[in-house]
Amino acid sequence: MIDIDGVRHMYGERVALDNVSLRIKKGDVFALLGPNGGGKTTLFRLLSTSLIPQQGQVHIAGFNVVKDVAAVRGCIGVVFQKPSLDPKLTVLENLQHQGHLYGLRGTLLKQRIDEALSLVVLDDRRADFVAELSGGLQRRVELAKALLHRPEVLIFDEPSTGLDPGARRNFWDNLMTLRETYGTTLVLTTHFMEEAERCDQVGILDGGQLIALDTPLALKQSVGNDVIALQTEDPDGVVARIQTVFDGEVQVVDHTVRIACAGAENLLAKLYPLVRDLITALTLSQPSLEDVFVQRTGHKFEVEVRDV
Repeated sequence: MIDIDGVRHMYGERVALDNVSLRIKKGDVFALLGPNGGGKTTLFRLLSTSLIPQQGQVHIAGFNVVKDVAAVRGCIGVVFQKPSLDPKLTVLENLQHQGHLYGLRGTLLKQRIDEALSLVVLDDRRADFVAELSGGLQRRVELAKALLHRPEVLIFDEPSTGLDPGARRNFWDNLMTLRETYGTTLVLTTHFMEEAERCDQVGILDGGQLIALDTPLALKQSVGNDVIALQTEDPDGVVARIQTVFDGEVQVVDHTVRIACAGAENLLAKLYPLVRDLITALTLSQPSLEDVFVQRTGHKFEVEVRDV
């Protein structure tokens, strides 16, 4: 459904995307996971045709996003990170105006609005002004807007930004219903690990490069069976003591010493007496997508700076 081949994009001297290639199958839920500044929003802009790739090609449903921009826009729905609703209009009025942009009128538009509101469970809120709705409900109206023309692909930029955990779960329930009902391909950018975990495929971006691409399970299994994390003010001292009983890879990220290995419980039993006077905390856990990121990049998953 989506084919991205050798895409490179720069802002001045700064590389936002560096030779990124990936393919997304029809009906998949695909996450572009990465820290702010990793390049995922630039890729979102390319997919939504709001930015032209400087190098490489992007095809959606067989259409080139540069040469066939009108056709691409007809088969995608876009939910932006920032609200695109008019707060002074009702839910129904927002949807009516969106439908008009896609040439929908009369009975057909009414049917599409009824279907979209039913899917996002907002039938009883159509007469409410958007300004009166909670953030979670407004996000569901945004989704309903994007569904009116029945797009083959829905593209989201940070769909859960600003939502509380309950609203986030409800929003994801709506997305899964959408996939099951219409077979829609869903593509989202996110820095939430739990969102990426729910997807069929995950592409991890860092510094404009695609550093990992696979199912969430396969990515986590690539790290190792277990992860030991030791927090310390003396990482060099901890590493030196670890190396007396363990000859595998040891990573130091800021003030945390990390080991990914099989049989971590047995190793930890040997390590603790050696390092307990140097550490402030320790954890033993199964690998997460954050562990994948740290292992591939050697640094933390930071989200403080503005994304590009």
